[in-house]
Amino acid sequence: MAALTARPEPVDIDLKRTALICVDMQNAFVSKGGMFDLAGFDISKAPAVTDVHRKLLPACRKAGVKVIYLVIAFRPDLRDAGDPNSPAYHKELALRMMRQRPELAGKLLIDGGWDAAIVDGLEPEPGDLVIRKTRYSGFCRTELESTLRASGITHLLFTGVATNVCVESTARDALFADFWPILIEDAMTNSGPAFNQQATLWNFEHVLGWVTHSSDVIAALPTQKAKVPELA
Repeated sequence: MAALTARPEPVDIDLKRTALICVDMQNAFVSKGGMFDLAGFDISKAPAVTDVHRKLLPACRKAGVKVIYLVIAFRPDLRDAGDPNSPAYHKELALRMMRQRPELAGKLLIDGGWDAAIVDGLEPEPGDLVIRKTRYSGFCRTELESTLRASGITHLLFTGVATNVCVESTARDALFADFWPILIEDAMTNSGPAFNQQATLWNFEHVLGWVTHSSDVIAALPTQKAKVPELA
């Protein structure tokens, strides 16, 4: 067990039953020339968030916390993206941009492409799990929940982008499925105005879960290497 400093109160977590969920740390959202950058979103905070991951991920692996990457990507023929009868067809940024700007067709969040790839320096390591998703929530139409339950995972540490979209969607669904969602505030960044980040963090501190800092997570982890549990 580890005592994790968090808001609104500390949380006792069993590291063997804890996973770090790294959400959408992909070129699309954090790299120059990626989808967010092309859409005009401010990605200036992305390098700092990436640096936090470079410290946090190895510390979690060493402590025996399972690392799970969520990656949003569509098949090249877009058959899993939704047709015009699906709200996703009209609201998903990549799909809209590829329709509106022909030069981007087949380039944004396409499985196997640069835009959908995990950013350099944060590549998954042996023992990590990568789950591809086609909607904002990592629990939607994926094996995430069944994988966590089969391995006895109860507590989820969340990082990634965007705080107010895919991170929040996944963490909300985690709460509704009776997992404990804990957001690591300096390991995530938002899309749109700064108040989007503030709103998500407020909601999780006061209503939906807990909020912590990467330094507090690392401080709660043991220094000796632990065996990472196998996920089914």
